[in-house]
Amino acid sequence: MRILHLYYDIMNLYGEYANVRAMERMMEKNGIEYSTDRLSFGDKAVLSDYDFIYIGSGTERNRNVVLEDMRKYRDELNDCIAAGKVILMTGNSFEMLGKSIKGADGNVVEGLDIFDFTTTEQNKTRNTADAIFSADFLDSELVGFINKCSETEGIEEPLFTVKMGLGNKNDGSSEGIRRGNFFGTHLTGPVLIKNPHFLVYMAKLAAGTEKLSAEHLKYENAGYKITLKELSPA
Repeated sequence: MRILHLYYDIMNLYGEYANVRAMERMMEKNGIEYSTDRLSFGDKAVLSDYDFIYIGSGTERNRNVVLEDMRKYRDELNDCIAAGKVILMTGNSFEMLGKSIKGADGNVVEGLDIFDFTTTEQNKTRNTADAIFSADFLDSELVGFINKCSETEGIEEPLFTVKMGLGNKNDGSSEGIRRGNFFGTHLTGPVLIKNPHFLVYMAKLAAGTEKLSAEHLKYENAGYKITLKELSPA
């Protein structure tokens, strides 16, 4: 199995490198050979060579810098999504794949135009909230944290249903975006550490097998249960 962590150095708020480490550990514990490439500016990856691609969250400035470099991947990334490549983008990184990003200063940056949504930064004040989401492909709810200064409109295929917290629009009932095996969400934590059942789901997709043991995730599962209990209304 081949893993790609793109912009590992500049898009890495909230310790999100741990999402990749969690995937690596799933492979290790199941005896699956893997290799991981951590690439950034000046590198050129062949995206189709990888089984799992991850991009984390960055500051708004860093996201815009990365967006310009990402343009070289636009067509290949679009093809990978259409082909069902397993891709996870967390925090504000998935905003790059829309039609445009309007900054708090009013300037509009053209996105990669892979999806039809648009993103608008509201102001310099960030919106933060603990979150509980549900997904139709998972039996258990998801927990995590949202920290953003943007709203996203025009997403027709949301990833999660909001039970508590912020959605794509701050007063919305849905969050993130999914198309096939592409997953984009503002949920951080890191999301695959906070939600071991989501990790198992993603790992099975990326490894192409249902036969993965999750016995080593006992501490992660215990942490998830505690977090869900603490966040849930009494």
